[in-house]
Amino acid sequence: MFEGIFPALITPFNETPDRGLNLDGLRTNIEFLIENGVHGVVPCGSTGESATLTFEEHEIVIGATIDAVGGRVPVIAGTGSNNTAEALRFTRSAYDQGADGVLVLSPYYNKPNRSGLIKHYTQLADIGVPVIVYNVPSRTGQNLTPDIICELAEHPNIVGVKEASGDITQISRIIEGTRDEEFTVLSGDDAMTLPVMALGGSGAIAVTANIQPAKMVAMVEAFLRGDLETARDIHYALSPLFRALFIDTNPIPIKKAVGLCGMAAGPVRLPLDDLDAEKTALLKEVLSRYD
Repeated sequence: MFEGIFPALITPFNETPDRGLNLDGLRTNIEFLIENGVHGVVPCGSTGESATLTFEEHEIVIGATIDAVGGRVPVIAGTGSNNTAEALRFTRSAYDQGADGVLVLSPYYNKPNRSGLIKHYTQLADIGVPVIVYNVPSRTGQNLTPDIICELAEHPNIVGVKEASGDITQISRIIEGTRDEEFTVLSGDDAMTLPVMALGGSGAIAVTANIQPAKMVAMVEAFLRGDLETARDIHYALSPLFRALFIDTNPIPIKKAVGLCGMAAGPVRLPLDDLDAEKTALLKEVLSRYD
């Protein structure tokens, strides 16, 4: 089910003081992505500014995404929290609305011990929805080591990991340790999508796919059909954009880029702030190289 390119959706906001949800813009963006062949979408992740959404807004965005997609591709809803009770609430809501899976960020700030991590994810998986673990130590302050991931993979409803540790050796060990499980490894770093797939990964939950979905899909599909040369050519063609979209904290650059490309974006919410003039000029220059 979870193979290919899954854009980590931005959440468009209105250009108003309250920066409310722009649901019409969200639907338009989703239609563009599906028309360009993406294999699924991921609302309410880090790129969707989940940390600044209220619970009600989470429900609204996930529901609007499921409605806009209309069953054409899987919807993997971001439902993570550092509070297990809150994560359970988010996850049950997403499941009840019809999400095909959930993406669960490892608990940030708390730095739980091993048994706490296992219990956290087990309780969420026991709801019955497919769970993709999200490991991003740069944001959470704690790395989910391969042995933890491999233990979690034994649960029938924990079906994959979005790996954003940046450690290719760690990712290799996870794939090695889960080869006998029905378990998917997705890159959480756009620039590592092709290397991760070469090791046996299945694709990426990707930021760049918000504005270059067709090229990201073409890269993955070329690799899957054994055309490594084409996949490599696309990887290198996109590499300047991969770098430019991380010149500041995600999702500040991608939200700016989506707006510059004429799609619905709007401002980021505090405590994030807009991209400065120098970085905006650099981003514009890089974007000018692409159709």
